Amino acid sequence: MSTPTYRPRSGPMRWRNVEVLEYKREHGASFREVTRQVLFDDPLLSCQLRYFEVAPGGHTTLERHEHAHAVLIERGRGRCLVGDRVYDVEEHDLVHVPSLTWHQFQADKNEPLGFLCMVNAVRDRPQVPTAQDLQRLRENPVVAEFIAQ
Repeated sequence: MSTPTYRPRSGPMRWRNVEVLEYKREHGASFREVTRQVLFDDPLLSCQLRYFEVAPGGHTTLERHEHAHAVLIERGRGRCLVGDRVYDVEEHDLVHVPSLTWHQFQADKNEPLGFLCMVNAVRDRPQVPTAQDLQRLRENPVVAEFIAQ
């Protein structure tokens, strides 16, 4: 993908000539009401900047990767799981997801949650939790409540 020099905004959290894509197509992983847009994908940067939007009451997949994520909340409010902690998030909060750390983002019921996410341009595929992983995660009551939603 070649990144144009300039892409003007075409609407709230939308940019001209940036396709709004399905969140995931593989794995049969559980998620609800999420879209993604690839904003920058330049090989010389060695990273990709994406915008995700989670509709009210929606959530991303519970997953982990070998690569890390740098996230900037741009719109709305929600919660996120990073490892064994759950955080309330809102506009302009920063979230770092370390390598091989379970994570998931959930939007509040009344508004979308939008965030920019920077990752390595070349990266591994998501790992979804096994039954054993879920059992370990549920040992923490706060995490158990979060992933039950």
